Amino acid sequence: MWRSVLFTAVLAIVFFAAEYFMQARWVHPAWKIILLFFLSVSFLLHRLMETGFQNKREKFVQFYMASIVVRLLLSIAFVAFYLYRQVEQKQLFVVTFLVLYICYTGFEIYGLSRNLRRDL
Repeated sequence: MWRSVLFTAVLAIVFFAAEYFMQARWVHPAWKIILLFFLSVSFLLHRLMETGFQNKREKFVQFYMASIVVRLLLSIAFVAFYLYRQVEQKQLFVVTFLVLYICYTGFEIYGLSRNLRRDL
């Protein structure tokens, strides 16, 4: 879990620096909320995966697939909620969200493959 917090902190520093030094027009002003959403989803999925790692990993695949579905459904609900609320710069919001979604998904796959390689 600490890796997710550290990853989020690094992303936050990058976004703060981009916003401060470059007046980034390619980052939506709600990036802090999006980052907080992904941190909370990562925490939730981390807890779900810990449950999957119990019992000698008999149900690991089911829990991993469930975590993918949960992340996707929560992400769709989050974007739909903000688009329903008439957020400004809709395209920029969706692009910022998708970039962070890909970053967090890549980070999750890297962490998972790293843990699985160690256990072989």
